Amino acid sequence: MTSNIDVRPSPIAGSWYSDDRITLYRQIEGFISEADIPELKAEVVGLIAPHAGYIYSGRTAAHAFKSVLQHEYELVAVLSPLHASHPAPLLTSAHQAYGTPLGIVEIDKEAIEALDQALRHSTGLSLMPVSNDGEHSLEIELPFLQYALSGNFKLLPLMIASAAPEQLEQLGAALAELLAPKRALLVASTDLSHFYPQATAEEFDRTMLAQIAALSPEGVLEAERQGTGFACGAKAVVTVLWAARELGATRVEILNHSDSAAASGDTSSVVGYGAAAILKDA
Repeated sequence: MTSNIDVRPSPIAGSWYSDDRITLYRQIEGFISEADIPELKAEVVGLIAPHAGYIYSGRTAAHAFKSVLQHEYELVAVLSPLHASHPAPLLTSAHQAYGTPLGIVEIDKEAIEALDQALRHSTGLSLMPVSNDGEHSLEIELPFLQYALSGNFKLLPLMIASAAPEQLEQLGAALAELLAPKRALLVASTDLSHFYPQATAEEFDRTMLAQIAALSPEGVLEAERQGTGFACGAKAVVTVLWAARELGATRVEILNHSDSAAASGDTSSVVGYGAAAILKDA
């Protein structure tokens, strides 16, 4: 990495998580240490992790990232929603790297170009590169990856704005084809239900997590359509589940579920968080 590389500066360090390298490292270290997950005995193809500020969802996120602790991947595809309005259905970063207090994560420009070409050829979709975006939900997964993974990895960042369900399936297939020859990890960034009383939120979250556990992108979309379960990053989750199935994933292990009341003390209006590992049995 050179000193003049084009790095996307973090717009959320110092608010959503600490902007101090040592403080951030120790916070993640503590979350990972506290996380209790079962022995998975399978290849981890993908993760589902929340994206609220670390004080709210960091402990839950740690369960997902603990499942890949000291694992080594050459490429990590992180898929997130886009919370801002944008006319393009699919976006990626125009920068060469993301910067966090833990260092720089290089973007795999060759992978982005290959995916863009595959999408243009098969679906007519394309990836819109954007600079200096303010999207928190993709970036916030990066310090956990920097802490957990062994060795260096490159990043394939994808933000999904308005892609239709059939386009998400096509994106999942194209992603799987790109990632199949590589040591790669999929990450879907999502929170669950938003601003319901805790008891109601738990019911909605239970429904959504059941569809995720069933490795069912169709079920996730149907829960959203029927209003029986919610995930702000549902499109990212759906795409990752489709890609994971194409890559041979056989099951999903739900590792943790929580909500914002644990940090805020307010049970009248909570946001739900879930962590899961997508697995491929031998």
